[in-house]
Amino acid sequence: MNDPIADMLTRIRNSSMRGKSTVVTPASKLRAWVLDVLADEGYIRGYEKMTGADGHPAIEISLKYYEGEPVIRELKRVSKPGRRVYMGVNDIPQVRQGLGVSIVSTPKGVMSDQSARSHNVGGEVLCTVF
Repeated sequence: MNDPIADMLTRIRNSSMRGKSTVVTPASKLRAWVLDVLADEGYIRGYEKMTGADGHPAIEISLKYYEGEPVIRELKRVSKPGRRVYMGVNDIPQVRQGLGVSIVSTPKGVMSDQSARSHNVGGEVLCTVF
């Protein structure tokens, strides 16, 4: 697997379109940090670390729905292994005029675009969520 973040985002996107309540993905620290931001912003119910069927560590993500519709409407990977996207604090994009969230990997950790602006740090824009 070349891009584990894109794999996790695709699993979340596919499971929410199918109406699943949970989705399992392989575990890593970066995935957990991205899920922390999604949980803090209210896009998922939460996640739980567990051991998968093959004995490897995994993460079970609880998806969130509102009136039968998934809370996550759009989930896009911005920075990819073939083309990394780094932005300064003044260049971090607002998603849908501030209604969505950009997840940014900064020297101070993985955080939302709003937190990055308040901490006055830029970094790699991992993905956007709406």
